[in-house]
Amino acid sequence: MLGRHVFMEGLLANGVTAIFGNPGTTENPLLESLADYPQLPYYVALQESIATCAANYYSQATNSPSLVNLHVAPGLGNAIGMMFGALKACSPVLITAGQQDTRMRLREPLLSHDLVAMAKPVTKWSGEPRHADEIAPMLREAIRIAMTPPRGPVFMSMPVDVFSAETSVTDVRPDVKVRLPSADAAQLEQLVALLKRSRSPAIVAGDDVVVFGGASALISVAEATRATVYQEGLRVHTTFPNRHPCFGGRIPFEASSIRSLLRKHDLVFLIGGPFFEEIWYDPGHALPDVPLIRLEQSPERVNRNFVPTLGICADIGATLETLRQRLGTPTPLPDGSAYLEALETRLQKAWSSVPMTTIRAMHELALALPDDAIVVDESITAYPDVAAAFNFAAPHGYYGARGGGIGQGVAGAIGVQAAHPGRKVVTISGDGSAMYSIQALWSAARHAMPILFVILANREYRVLKHNLDIYRARFGAVSNRPYPHMDLNTPAVDFVQTAQGHGIEGTRVDTPEAIGPAVRAALATGRPHLLELVIAGK
Repeated sequence: MLGRHVFMEGLLANGVTAIFGNPGTTENPLLESLADYPQLPYYVALQESIATCAANYYSQATNSPSLVNLHVAPGLGNAIGMMFGALKACSPVLITAGQQDTRMRLREPLLSHDLVAMAKPVTKWSGEPRHADEIAPMLREAIRIAMTPPRGPVFMSMPVDVFSAETSVTDVRPDVKVRLPSADAAQLEQLVALLKRSRSPAIVAGDDVVVFGGASALISVAEATRATVYQEGLRVHTTFPNRHPCFGGRIPFEASSIRSLLRKHDLVFLIGGPFFEEIWYDPGHALPDVPLIRLEQSPERVNRNFVPTLGICADIGATLETLRQRLGTPTPLPDGSAYLEALETRLQKAWSSVPMTTIRAMHELALALPDDAIVVDESITAYPDVAAAFNFAAPHGYYGARGGGIGQGVAGAIGVQAAHPGRKVVTISGDGSAMYSIQALWSAARHAMPILFVILANREYRVLKHNLDIYRARFGAVSNRPYPHMDLNTPAVDFVQTAQGHGIEGTRVDTPEAIGPAVRAALATGRPHLLELVIAGK
């Protein structure tokens, strides 16, 4: 069997259901094989970073490995920023790049480089088969590593001659999946005792709560213990309903602010995350001096950054389900009306502002979208307004970006729509972020994906202005100086024309009253559409 056929069979056997890529000459072994494997759809991107980000979000949305195919050294270089995002998101993406014929290695052929070394810093594992006999075992090993918690991207170089050669090593069966058991009896006894003893517990829920099936049980655990549940500052998933009475919002990005938030609690329970991703340096630990419980899917995370009072490495979903049963039926909770009243107060204050504010714009957008719409969010500074306007009640209704690199939302929507073809996908992005991956509009048009691209056009890098304000306050800089190179209004990007140039229609909206009709008209077409919302800046 040819090496390229072994590779394709291995993808199917190991649960890969989609390929994202930007074609190139050294990828011909894979491209030549696509016609023989119609069950593996290939989503085309105009640039490698778009394909990588789409694959990242597809894996998060399907909870399965995906494949992204890049083009030699420059293509891999283009993708590295989005590979970093996939690494931070613990996304099990198999990243491949075509490599020149190994028989030319010493001649330094065009576009060749040490791809394994290039990929290594932003992946869990990186390798290159030197013979077709290595393709099957190397592919199995790569996917095993990608799917082993904490999950993450892996890289495999694809020399054109190796993948075009014959091999008799064709065993592509996946390794036996070993799932961790629930916590043992002694750990559960201690866990239950600590939670029952606490009068004001805090739970910080990471993405692995969703990845490993613990979201539903977590709600019952929070209700039974009256815990306040927080989400990470940057996250992929909705780990807890944002309008539940136990919801406490998201964790800040500085140790002092995290400490201040959690100090009112007498116990902290960390579940399924890296904890914590800080932006600014503060002395001291982020956690107050209270008992700490940590439940993780992998042993390397249990003691990371903090030494817990009780550290448990066990299946998160199974452990939370057992904990739900041990804690018993919760008593009724308040209906959360205080949250809605506070939201209404904020909304009314901003109701008539000109230009419109993001909270008013998100309110109108949420009203116009179907209840089961999926939000792919890269609103950044507008995130509090997105969280206020939308009811994110269950997993897989929201996908965010990790790692801090911008441009993920517009490209990620391609992967989410591929994973959820029967649901409406809307991505909300700032204008500066959108321009990092605007070519994704073409992919949506190419594959007839009815995504609604919502661009919040304030003609600035607003997050950079906020961070410069913080820098000036922290480091004693002059605070009344202008913001250098952070405005995008000279010239202003015309997103409607940009959309048309990529094959989709667009609408510019300047007033909140026009948002609902524009959204409904876009949805009625059944085609991708861009909505440019002109909003107030800083």
